[in-house]
Amino acid sequence: MTDFTGFLQSYSPEVQQLASDTRGLIVQALPGVIEQVDAPSKLIAFGFGPRMRDMICVIMPHKNGVNLGFYRGVDLPDPSGLLQGTGKRHRHVRIHNLAELHNPAIRALLDAAMHSYQARFAEGSKK
Repeated sequence: MTDFTGFLQSYSPEVQQLASDTRGLIVQALPGVIEQVDAPSKLIAFGFGPRMRDMICVIMPHKNGVNLGFYRGVDLPDPSGLLQGTGKRHRHVRIHNLAELHNPAIRALLDAAMHSYQARFAEGSKK
């Protein structure tokens, strides 16, 4: 199993640092989150269990930055218009530098994703 640091070794030092800082924000926003490196898919997933439905977000490094992807991102409020993508469920935010990462709207998206997950979990436990 590949760890976070080992997974990022093929990327530039700048992308490694940005991914690490993004990870720090995720861990801060989602206490108790579980990290899973998926090297074949070229992403690091964060959630509260091993299944896709347990995922909250992912970090997808690329040549010039990272994408912060949200499972069920299509359902998240995005008043700042940061979310991109055309899939049925998933959306992502492109992050190229620390200033973009520290945009309060990104933390708001992480908070909204956590609330969405908690609501789904609460609904599932009522059945």
